[in-house]
Amino acid sequence: MTALEQLNDIKTKFAQFQANEIRTTELTDAARAALVLVSSLPSQFGEVLNNILDRLESSALFTEESCSFSQTGLLENLEVWIEKAESRLSKLGASSI
Repeated sequence: MTALEQLNDIKTKFAQFQANEIRTTELTDAARAALVLVSSLPSQFGEVLNNILDRLESSALFTEESCSFSQTGLLENLEVWIEKAESRLSKLGASSI
């Protein structure tokens, strides 16, 4: 899979998660498997993504919002990460990556 295909896969899983069609682990597993995508971006992208995913997985253990594990906030952070990754890939000419 190319970096762009992996990003599109994450975006699809994100939408499915928001529609309650898949579990947290399916979303985080897809994002963690996007090695081509992460390796084509600056290293900070991988660090931030892993941080978000770790916290998102932890938040899944709680049934209600917690001040430390706001799933809503984490999903917003993941959405921003996706947008920034998409922007960075387009600047790199990612269709060939």
